[in-house]
Amino acid sequence: MLYRESGQFKTSYVRDQAIFPIAQDRWGLFLLLLFAAVGVPLIANEYWLGSILIPFLIFSLAALGLNLLTGYAGQLSLGTAGFMAVGAFATYNLVVRIPEMPILLAFVLAGLIAAGVGLLFGLPSLRIKGFYLAVATLAAQFTIEWVLTSFGWFTNYDASGVISAPPIVILGYAFDTAVSRYLLTLGIVVLLALVAKNLVRGAIGRSWMAVRDMDVAAEVIGIRLYRTKLLAFAVSSFYCGIAGALWAFLYLGTVEPQAFDLNRSFQVLFMIIVGGLGSILGSFLGAAFIVLLPILLNNAAVLLGGQVRADTLSNLELIVFGGLIVFFLIVEPHGLARLWQIAKEKLRLWPFPY
Repeated sequence: MLYRESGQFKTSYVRDQAIFPIAQDRWGLFLLLLFAAVGVPLIANEYWLGSILIPFLIFSLAALGLNLLTGYAGQLSLGTAGFMAVGAFATYNLVVRIPEMPILLAFVLAGLIAAGVGLLFGLPSLRIKGFYLAVATLAAQFTIEWVLTSFGWFTNYDASGVISAPPIVILGYAFDTAVSRYLLTLGIVVLLALVAKNLVRGAIGRSWMAVRDMDVAAEVIGIRLYRTKLLAFAVSSFYCGIAGALWAFLYLGTVEPQAFDLNRSFQVLFMIIVGGLGSILGSFLGAAFIVLLPILLNNAAVLLGGQVRADTLSNLELIVFGGLIVFFLIVEPHGLARLWQIAKEKLRLWPFPY
């Protein structure tokens, strides 16, 4: 009986179009963000902040970018890690080659550069779709990886190919601790998630969903397919580019092409399948599941009486991932986000029969 709309009247168009029209949702999100910003730094140790929560937030941002393209616009992509690599190396070169370049501005410019690369590799979507488009974006993954490893200019002619990311300093404050890096990552991800939520609720998002559901009908009612598809690739690549920059600067501390290989692209794709296609919340749920699953498997093995070897754990992860993808595609194609939505709908009627 706590999750009801009774007595909550919408007296204006602004309140009717709010992202969270129910007060319980607004307060729940506020308390969650307050806990993430204040409570988590107080109770979490450096391992959880640096090795669990920061990767979870960055993966959520990358999954959000892919979800905008695949879940909302219906354009399948297997080159997510390639666009993340573009963002990481673009940020590095902007900071190294332009004196006094603000790191936040470098993140934004790197996202725009990744968006331009995404536009280039999104051109095949104007003629092909489905499996053939996936192959075309897969070519983007290999092309970007080859360019970054073959031309020394991108790595500032470093012989090892693995370069250390410059320290992050904003307004004279150095983000060199796990807590500061976590809070910076949290702020960027929350801001971009809010932008994405408003984007998909507007005319652009509705155009993406119309093209996803039936592109011929969308074109008949006046939606320009070419511009809509290319815009989806650009926005998705922008989000993935910033995620790649955060991955290199705030998590790894190094900029290397091997961190953005094909496995990374599939990992992000698994996140949106498990979390839920066409859902902002699903991007976060899928990222949380993928990040926490190895920890849960390892702890479960310890409880059952032994330590699992690293290679066995890695193979077990792949088996579980594959089984879950098949399960969600058959039982619940909309993933964990849909299960959460069903639970909320039942909670709104409880304790009455439904």
